[in-house]
Amino acid sequence: MGSGQIETLEKMGCKIIIIDHHQYLKEKTTKNILQINSNLCGINGNYEACGATLSLLLAETLNQKNIDLTPLAIAGATGDKQYIGGIRGLNKEILDLALKKGFLKTKIEIKLSGPLNDALYYAIDPYYSGISGNKEEIKKLLKRLKIDGNTKFENLGETQKKRLNSFLLLTLIKKGCEKNILDTVIRERYWSDTLNCELEHFADILDVCGKGGNRGLGLSLCLGDRNSFEEAEKLEKDYKKNILDELLDLEKEGAKEKKSYRYFYSKNSSLGGVIGGIATNFIFDKEKPLLSIVRNDDEIHVSCRGNQYLVSKGLDLGYAMKETAKKLGGHGGGHKIASGATIDLKKEEEFLENVEIILSKQLKV
Repeated sequence: MGSGQIETLEKMGCKIIIIDHHQYLKEKTTKNILQINSNLCGINGNYEACGATLSLLLAETLNQKNIDLTPLAIAGATGDKQYIGGIRGLNKEILDLALKKGFLKTKIEIKLSGPLNDALYYAIDPYYSGISGNKEEIKKLLKRLKIDGNTKFENLGETQKKRLNSFLLLTLIKKGCEKNILDTVIRERYWSDTLNCELEHFADILDVCGKGGNRGLGLSLCLGDRNSFEEAEKLEKDYKKNILDELLDLEKEGAKEKKSYRYFYSKNSSLGGVIGGIATNFIFDKEKPLLSIVRNDDEIHVSCRGNQYLVSKGLDLGYAMKETAKKLGGHGGGHKIASGATIDLKKEEEFLENVEIILSKQLKV
């Protein structure tokens, strides 16, 4: 809940502070609500700030000693994929400060952690078509590259690393992966000694805790509890396996096609958006946004994902979800590139038709 649910929050009649970077419904709120939204401050919430970086500003305002929380702020921006196209705006200011004060260190690497057999099998973001989730192909690949599958990536020699990196990048290029996504595969990464972790891996682990309902465990991670980290890494494999199974099915079966978008049915509302985001970048072409739909009892939960190419052509998924859901008595909203909605199950077809009309106008198809 945040700026997109302001009307519901106002009805609660209690004092509320909103810290948000999504599109807002209105600038002025009732006196009991303080709305801190990056978009109201001239900071683009799609690319330049996230909830974590805004929260850091509030924490630092309350007590300047809280500046040591900058690794958590950048982990939040990383988890929101705001490094795509380069870290910028408020996020960049906070990152520069963290590096200057020594809270973070940099290294240029690919995203692989743990023994390579497991790291490649559970690779979902990036998702390597034909390799992720395929034990036989992984075995053949590593044998060809003369690499022991039980070896951790960080323990490989430089020549072995380069060979593996080249093969994985070539796999993505053959799949038609966009340049701005390819640029994120081998890139500058940020290590926190306090968290004892690379920030994208940390963000992934936090995401596992949140989507799995283990929010207390996630909080413990942020407070530096190493035992919690080990517990969360065990949960990560189950989480990734669920996503992997759906990605493999989606790649095999394909999505349903509309003139202006694609859609598929997912089993889990908390994973639909994640699966949609990965599939948009690594399975389908760039020409259409992708909607994930989950049917739950008497509602459908929709998560949509686009890309920067489509946004440059006029795509605004946040507007499409907000307007369509509002028209049908549901609720929705988000960013231009990623958003969601919840509506009555009986209105599913009507929802799909209305979204088609709005997105067709935006993309001029």
